[in-house]
Amino acid sequence: MADTLREIERKYEAGGPAAAASLPDLSRVAGVATVTDEGTHKLDAVYYDTADRRLAAAGITLRRRTGGSDEGWHLKLPVAPGVRDEIRAPLSPDVPRALASLVRARVRRAGLVPLVRIRSRREVSRLLDPQGTLLAEASADRVRADRIGDGGRSARWTEFEVELAGDTDPAFLDTVEERLLEEGLRPSGAPSKLARALQETGDGKKAGERAGEKDAKKPGKKGDRGAATAGDHVLAYVRRQTDALLAYDTAVRRDTEDSVHQMRVATRRLRSAFRTYRDVLDREVTDPLGAELKWLAEELGADRDREVVAERLKEALGALPGTLVLGPVRARLRIYAAGRAQSTRKRLAALLDSDRYLTLLDALDALLAGPPLLRAAALPAPGVLAGAVLHDYERLAGRVEHALATGRGPERDTALHDARKAAKRARYAAEAAVPALGKPAKRFTRRMKDVQSLLGDHQDSVMTRTVLRTLAAEAHAAGESTFTLGLLYGREERQAAKDERELPEVWAKASRKRYRADLGA
Repeated sequence: MADTLREIERKYEAGGPAAAASLPDLSRVAGVATVTDEGTHKLDAVYYDTADRRLAAAGITLRRRTGGSDEGWHLKLPVAPGVRDEIRAPLSPDVPRALASLVRARVRRAGLVPLVRIRSRREVSRLLDPQGTLLAEASADRVRADRIGDGGRSARWTEFEVELAGDTDPAFLDTVEERLLEEGLRPSGAPSKLARALQETGDGKKAGERAGEKDAKKPGKKGDRGAATAGDHVLAYVRRQTDALLAYDTAVRRDTEDSVHQMRVATRRLRSAFRTYRDVLDREVTDPLGAELKWLAEELGADRDREVVAERLKEALGALPGTLVLGPVRARLRIYAAGRAQSTRKRLAALLDSDRYLTLLDALDALLAGPPLLRAAALPAPGVLAGAVLHDYERLAGRVEHALATGRGPERDTALHDARKAAKRARYAAEAAVPALGKPAKRFTRRMKDVQSLLGDHQDSVMTRTVLRTLAAEAHAAGESTFTLGLLYGREERQAAKDERELPEVWAKASRKRYRADLGA
């Protein structure tokens, strides 16, 4: 089993030619009562990546380290600047399968090979508060990095590191930093030893550069609406969603909370962008991608729907007086949730390792490397993007009007679900346009989200009633009381009716002409 630790640290280097070799005295740092010398450790680590450094491009490091108290395999995943999740596995000759799986979306069909060997002589000090509680660990590393193959170039440097311990307030790192800066140190110019090793062994490629990809042109700053083309903005949005998809892939594999939902959202945003901005990107390329993204969203959706219904039923059952809970209803709900969870986890694991999914990721990379831009892509962004957003709005308006004109029942449920999907597409279109259109697009996004949320709650009720009917049939067949399940069903019916009554007012607010006029189309 792999263990996970949250690592919050900062790295420093000497600020002048007289490079310091040891940590400065940290006993005068506010809050520190004692500094203990933990001696010197010899660390020897081999870093693995693909030949074209796909992990480094994503800020991920994978190493096999001997020496020190934590020898073994370490996979470090970026969380925020200075914050990483370190996932550990015991020493073994080859990359552990558990860690290789977590980076499969990055590595895909390429092999993981040793790139750099980094040996460090580490002097360690521990910073303790008056109660003897560990606040942080500070270290000075004399580093030697050797490129494996590729000419065998080497580099040497000294770096300093302060890593937060346990529940220590992250603001403590600011206090330590003040002392280090006074002593002539400065924040490191490289985010990790591997990044610096790759730079200083001089292969001509910046660490963290996306393999095989030129730097994307960034959209103009807020307020500078004419600084970039429609193509620049759309591609920037597609790149952000592709990066999100890859990041949530790892989270889904780790079974972190809400990760399936967030991965599904990134997938849907990509598909919506291809459909909304079809005047910018050639549909002959994006339509096949959209079909594959739809497939992926549907596969992810099975697990998400289970999560939504299980949580909804748990809350509804918890709100009932005990006298109204008849029969083993809670046990039956737990069985439903656990059984679906186990089956969907296995299915998702197979999905994320499938050739079809990896091919989809390759296709997204290919699109970004050689975007199929149409003539409208070269036009100023505001007009093109606003026109696309309003086109999606008109599509939504037609679906809402159709749903409101449909009598209550399954046909209206379907019409409202179709309107929900259109509201989501209009919202995503406006989100993508925010860098170009600014506050008007933000306001429009909020209004579309209001409509989507109401319709989403209605659809959740539809799904929950379907599950309740199934559970009631199973309970009846087992000779159990179905009273409570029927009660929950009735409450879901009333909630759906309430949503339907509120829709005209919510839609009237969202569809005011001034919100559309503000977009400046």
